[in-house]
Amino acid sequence: MQYATLLVVATFLAVYVGMALGRWPGLKIDRTGIAVLGAIVLYSTGLVSNAMVLEAIDFPTLIVLFGLMVLSAQFAACGFYDWCSARIAATHASPVAILALTVSVAGALSALLANDVVVFAMTPMLITGLSRRGLDPRPYLIALASAANAGSAATVIGNPQNILIGQVGRLDFWAFAAACGPPALLALATVFGVIWMVWRRKLSDLAVRDGRVEIPRMDGFGVGKGVVAAAVLLALFSTRLPHVADVLLVTAVLLISRRLATRDVLGLVDWHLLVLFGGLFIVTAALAETPLPANALAAMMAFGIEPKGLPAMVLLTLFGSNTIGNVPTVVLLTTVLKDLPTEILYAMAALSTLAGNLLIVGSLANIIVVERAKQAGVTLGFMEHARCGIPIALISLALTIAWFVARGHVG
Repeated sequence: MQYATLLVVATFLAVYVGMALGRWPGLKIDRTGIAVLGAIVLYSTGLVSNAMVLEAIDFPTLIVLFGLMVLSAQFAACGFYDWCSARIAATHASPVAILALTVSVAGALSALLANDVVVFAMTPMLITGLSRRGLDPRPYLIALASAANAGSAATVIGNPQNILIGQVGRLDFWAFAAACGPPALLALATVFGVIWMVWRRKLSDLAVRDGRVEIPRMDGFGVGKGVVAAAVLLALFSTRLPHVADVLLVTAVLLISRRLATRDVLGLVDWHLLVLFGGLFIVTAALAETPLPANALAAMMAFGIEPKGLPAMVLLTLFGSNTIGNVPTVVLLTTVLKDLPTEILYAMAALSTLAGNLLIVGSLANIIVVERAKQAGVTLGFMEHARCGIPIALISLALTIAWFVARGHVG
């Protein structure tokens, strides 16, 4: 193996091991820093040039993702997510009904807004309201994260990996929803059913310590502005026109405000995720220039495995999402596997998203909920999540596979 190829492979492995572990042992550098360092190593050693960097980074994907983050930040800054969380906790319905409400709201919001921002904003207020009512927040937090993942699978703008897949395949918004919406709805039903079964004793507890949950004020005008912006974006995404300029124009209108400071809105944008994407684009593009991906695909075909078929996609997304994460997995697959059929792109989006429910490390939404809950004094352990996450993911994936097989367009 040539020196250049060896260095690219070593860098790639170091980066993706870091993605799996969350950091390099002994250091406090996180996934974003690891991706950036990998890109820096490849650039500084001359293995990627200025032209390769510009070609590797999918700027339209980053722009669309940024614009949708600003839209979601608009709702967060106006108190919409806090209001939703408090309303869920303040309802006089039974704990099981509150669970169903949590799943429904988180799933619906995540289908149209950035799911990571949804769970980031909703977690603290949901914990506060449920704790005042004397209810154990843990099953509801698992429901919040799992439903956010499941709901986001329904649309091409529901999460970062879907946005990337949509840009790579130039996928139609409504065709994507028709393909991925049904398995997403089945996954939401699975989230509710599994959590109810696992936590049914806790959910039968009707004790109310303090039923008075304060409902925070919401900036109605700001939320209305966000609703109009979302409606405009949905209308624009319904066309086959390039959407980058459209997203930027809507973003510009949202930033023009007499009530919300630009710093407040942009402070809610997940810049780390955008930088993570950029670093991974460069690292995976460098690997794609070596002979190894082609050799690996040839080896799979020699064993009778079609890399672009549904069985391979199931295994790759399930393993990848719960080791290196669903975003790095999709970046890798879309870089290495060229000219994927549209139906396989739909399957990749649904499978990689729903596989993220298996373990806490499977998706960024899970990690955000766990970390935000910890800050609020609630510990959600790995095994507590896995008791629900494993059956939720496996049942959801089985239903999704059956759905795509029934559609008859995948190998």
